[in-house]
Amino acid sequence: MTDINVALIGHGFMGAAHSQAYRVAPRFFDLPLTPVMSTLVGRNAAATTAAAEKWGWQRTANDWREAVADPSIGMVDISSPGSTHVEIAVAALEAGKHVLCEKPLANTVAEAQIMADAAAAAAERGVFAMVGFSYRRVPAFTFARQLVAEGRLGQIRQVRAQYLQDWLVDENGPMTWRLDKEKAGSGSLGDIGAHAIDAVQFITGQTLDQVSGLLHTFVTERPLLDESVAQTSLGGVASSERGQVTVDDVALFTAKLSGGAIGSFEATRFATGRKNAFRIEISGSLGSIAVDLERMNELEFYDATAPDTELGFRRILVTEPTHPYYANWWPTGHTIGYEHVFTHQLVDFLTGIATDTQPEPSFAEGLQVQRVLDAVERSSDDGSAWVATA
Repeated sequence: MTDINVALIGHGFMGAAHSQAYRVAPRFFDLPLTPVMSTLVGRNAAATTAAAEKWGWQRTANDWREAVADPSIGMVDISSPGSTHVEIAVAALEAGKHVLCEKPLANTVAEAQIMADAAAAAAERGVFAMVGFSYRRVPAFTFARQLVAEGRLGQIRQVRAQYLQDWLVDENGPMTWRLDKEKAGSGSLGDIGAHAIDAVQFITGQTLDQVSGLLHTFVTERPLLDESVAQTSLGGVASSERGQVTVDDVALFTAKLSGGAIGSFEATRFATGRKNAFRIEISGSLGSIAVDLERMNELEFYDATAPDTELGFRRILVTEPTHPYYANWWPTGHTIGYEHVFTHQLVDFLTGIATDTQPEPSFAEGLQVQRVLDAVERSSDDGSAWVATA
């Protein structure tokens, strides 16, 4: 076993999920590299120190450059807003650090291209980068990919993907960085729509080649946060001033896939009553499958080759030791949850590093998703019926 010192940039929602993975992965999986929770980086010294103590990081820094310059750091995990990704990732790769970067890869195609080029150059030196599309690591999603690859669905004809949340329904909910285009790049489209794009491409093995989209913002102004007041989970409390929302609240688009399938996609943070409803249904000539994050340990399978008397969707509990990732967890039927996908992501990343194999999804794949996001936005902006993603 060889240790690898990790610097985590950001300690909010994603930082917590990643921290949990670093704590758990070495205890459930036989890792080729042992991650050491070395440095936690955040701009607010007090908040960063508190988070480090909570999760077990050895030390803190308030500037990511300090962590990148540290010769003892072997891996940089970027869990900060999208506007920071390109500068941190390129600097870390050039410094010889392996990089795990949260999705979407960047805020623009140009930034994502810079990151993909830097990752390609680093890979030639044995330094690897991976983008964190974590839902690839839901065992049911990975099993769905296996069924498609085995031909169980025949020719893929249609895809339907929905990612529904409601955390912005209250028009007086405060501004956060996720509502600022300069920091986030886009709203529902990049935040959760990117997950739908990557998961569909991952499961089907096809890429979205053309899209036609509509973006809409329901609430254009929100209360600003007063960070001088006691901290909350959102970083402050609402003030009397209001800020401009510069991202989309909902994204709707259709797509033509490389293998001849067509798809419909919806990503919204205004689906009242839906907290984190991510569902994908794929229909083929021989059958259909459906996966749903609200029932993440299950897969629905329709086998159109079965006798007429046996037709119908059947529920498969994806908790057998022979299912993806599951042998390292609990006995059959003892389900796992959201946080486990980050453990699986870390396991795959460290395995790629240790075996000198490019971990998936690569920054090149992240760039391709960024091109799809950009094409949807361009289609919505100018009313184009179809926009190519390449």
